[in-house]
Amino acid sequence: MSTFLSYTSYDGSRISCQRAGRGEPLVVLPGGPGMAPGYLGDLGGLGRRRTLVLVHPRGTGHSDVPADRDTVSFVHQARDVEALRRHLGLERIDLLAHSAGCLTAQEYLAAHPDRVRRAVLAAPVGRAAREADEAELAALRASRSGEPWYADAAEADRLLAEGGAGAAGAAALQRRILPFFWHTWTADTAAEYRPEHACSLPWYREAFYAGSAAPEELRDRLARFAAAATPVLVLAGAFDGMIGTNPARAVAACHPRARLEVLARSGHRMWVEEPERFVGLVEEFLGAAEAPVAGGLLSPLPR
Repeated sequence: MSTFLSYTSYDGSRISCQRAGRGEPLVVLPGGPGMAPGYLGDLGGLGRRRTLVLVHPRGTGHSDVPADRDTVSFVHQARDVEALRRHLGLERIDLLAHSAGCLTAQEYLAAHPDRVRRAVLAAPVGRAAREADEAELAALRASRSGEPWYADAAEADRLLAEGGAGAAGAAALQRRILPFFWHTWTADTAAEYRPEHACSLPWYREAFYAGSAAPEELRDRLARFAAAATPVLVLAGAFDGMIGTNPARAVAACHPRARLEVLARSGHRMWVEEPERFVGLVEEFLGAAEAPVAGGLLSPLPR
């Protein structure tokens, strides 16, 4: 059973969260951008071990649509995380984010490194922007050519790349390429996609990614990550044809105390396809003792 809580963020917007599970709290940021957190379920059973505080990002789910669209940027949404920490009365939080939500999480880590005990970044889209490697994605998708759904998904992928389908047409094509995002495409994985989880605001995606670092800003953004000592677990699905594994590898490389795990039988939602492995990795990481200090610096986590 879950309960709702809401709090007032820095600009007066009301942000909602669902609290579910038992145990120590774990703040959870969904992806999308703009997805309501219902698609996360109990994260493969993680809610039986942790109290999940599932955030409805501003403009989604039960949270307010802000008057100022600029505040939907992931850089500004990090301020909502800090307001939540204060509302919960916690000195430090454990944080888990998925997909686009990992941009918000990393911005929060950079701004408040002393406020996060440990962070899990699942299928991150990039470091300070969406950084899909198109060559890797093409190879991942081509590797599925023996699947019964491949011909239809590949045609939809080609039509999307050509453009000109219009908003309604593009949405239909996006549904046809969903099998690329999974290790195994079945009726059960298809049922994971429900309309009520998606954001209905047509401007949301552009506003969210407006916080992305321009090429000339990227070095300074990454320097902020390198200056933080927060332990980070980065998870990727080996068959993730939505974002690939290279963004996760780049994310792990830029956090000095990061550990990377690639789940061999997962796509973009590893808690669905490998729930035991996912929960085991996250629980082991969150429950681990702090790494010892060596030579005045925090030792990196094993990779």
